[in-house]
Amino acid sequence: MKRALALLTVLCLTGCAASRPLPEARVDVAGPRPVGAQDPAVIPSAAAAAPTSCDPRASLRPSGALPAPGRMPAGSTMARIAERGRLVVGVDQNNYRFGYRDPGTGELVGFEIDLAHEIARAIFGDPGKVLFRAVKTAEREQAVQTGAVDIVIRSMTMNCDRWQRVSFSSEYFSAGQAILVTKGSPIKGLKDLAGQKVCAATGSTSIRNIAEKAPQALPVSAADALDCLVMLQQNQVVAVSTDDTILAGFAAQDPGTAVLSERFTEEPYGMAMKKASPDLVRFVNGVLERLRSDGTWTRLYNKWLTALGSTPQPPAARYQD
Repeated sequence: MKRALALLTVLCLTGCAASRPLPEARVDVAGPRPVGAQDPAVIPSAAAAAPTSCDPRASLRPSGALPAPGRMPAGSTMARIAERGRLVVGVDQNNYRFGYRDPGTGELVGFEIDLAHEIARAIFGDPGKVLFRAVKTAEREQAVQTGAVDIVIRSMTMNCDRWQRVSFSSEYFSAGQAILVTKGSPIKGLKDLAGQKVCAATGSTSIRNIAEKAPQALPVSAADALDCLVMLQQNQVVAVSTDDTILAGFAAQDPGTAVLSERFTEEPYGMAMKKASPDLVRFVNGVLERLRSDGTWTRLYNKWLTALGSTPQPPAARYQD
């Protein structure tokens, strides 16, 4: 049932988004939960012990000019990646516009996918030398720490807690948490979630934020934000809460839903890498500097994200050294 509904939302990209809304009673409330869903959610407590004095947006400054593609410094993390022949990147495959499978080709496409291609271009001179690995929200840090991927580019919020376990690039996108509901819902904002079930992805900052900012709500978690959309379609929750960028994609796929205007957090996105690979962090930041200055970031925004609003300036880089 979950797979069928999730497929339906993807197929709507090419058909139903521009036609008719879904019926109000979509699936019986007693429908099966997605695998891994938790009701009530287990709220992570690690954030309580996180340092509060760091600047989560401050990364490592690039080390001068970028080396030429195919000429990575000997002994560097980039040289090891070049020797392997592929950059391995952890991504989403369900986040419309950012990282998703094109229903026509089956290929991964989106804003974050193209950013990965640009990093591969900087290392190899060939943007196609990327191996993409789909990772769930709760698996992002582990994928970096174990070396399963070189980089995670998956709508990952930089915060002081996560900086203790992984390093981040400079900010490449600015998002904020919001709420998705079915059209006609009485839910108009955070205050209306009291006593109501609201879903967010397991291991995300979103599930913590709901617990903190709407303490009377009943948080439910799922392995992936798309599973939360399925639970909303099944009437098992009254709302989904995650980054507004992700919710905008859901609303585009399911015309029976709407994103509320209230944006109640700041969610700066950074690319996650191993703490033991500061040279890769500095290299990636050099690539991001180039993408900001030569217009590539703006071109990619215009290619994928204009539905989110007028084209902003790229987020300014901040450095801790």
